[in-house]
Amino acid sequence: MTIEKQDLRAGADAPGHPWHRFVALGDSYTEGVGDPEPRSLGGLRGWADRVAEELTAGQADFAYANLAIRGLLLRQILDGQLAAALALKPDLVAMAAGGNDIIFRHGDPDKLAEKLDQAIGALAATGATVLLFAGPDWGNTPVFSTIRGRVAIYNEHLHTIGARHHAVMVDLWCLPELQHARMWDPDRLHLSPLGHHAVAVATLNALGVPHTLEPLQPRPLPAQGWKHARAEDLVWVRHYFVPWVLKQLRPHPAAVSLAAKRPQPGPVFGLGRPGPFPAAHPALAPATVKTGTQGAGTARGRGAVMGDVA
Repeated sequence: MTIEKQDLRAGADAPGHPWHRFVALGDSYTEGVGDPEPRSLGGLRGWADRVAEELTAGQADFAYANLAIRGLLLRQILDGQLAAALALKPDLVAMAAGGNDIIFRHGDPDKLAEKLDQAIGALAATGATVLLFAGPDWGNTPVFSTIRGRVAIYNEHLHTIGARHHAVMVDLWCLPELQHARMWDPDRLHLSPLGHHAVAVATLNALGVPHTLEPLQPRPLPAQGWKHARAEDLVWVRHYFVPWVLKQLRPHPAAVSLAAKRPQPGPVFGLGRPGPFPAAHPALAPATVKTGTQGAGTARGRGAVMGDVA
């Protein structure tokens, strides 16, 4: 079954759940980079939008806000999004942060965890259900494999924080689907549409919510020799990794011009349910998200998604 066919079923009646307001915080992972969709606010869909589309079924007053902005470090996320999220008074909140610190700034996972622990405590103290995400295993990815140990340590901290504050954990390290190359954008850092779909399924399963999404099986990659694989690695380093490193070494004032795609809670109008939008709804205004400092990689369209499904 393709993603499109599943979306047409999203409007069907579904059993209820206890949440009425979902707010997502984070960086490009939660913003939806790698999952382009012109009909979504900001031109990106992503796992959080997909989760919200399912949670809104049968919940007439359900509202969703997404405060995530690509390229942000943990401190920037906490300084710029935590107070705003608390002010929105969600009863379900997702936090995914710290990845950019570890990947690009050689961040200390112990110190990052101390900062995150306080933020998760503040969110949990409101009575909201908190979602936390353990990072994926990049052990088979050139260059990123060197940070595998720090990601694993940070993940252990996240599990400890989650247990302390009774958060719901979504463990991407243990998600076997993400070991497939087609779950990732060509930049190898961001999820592809298939990857965002897989994370949405894992998130809904972790919440224990009945949903209409089904696992999608990507077609296997064609066999290739060692030389061809290494040539692809060199192209990736030149086109993606080196520009990322250079951007992190230089000031990037463009970051201040970025805006969250859903700064205020609003109704969810997913694919198959495109409105009509009420007056002054953000969907009626031009998208405010500009090109980010982190780079979205090569966009993969909807046709590519359907072609990847076996």
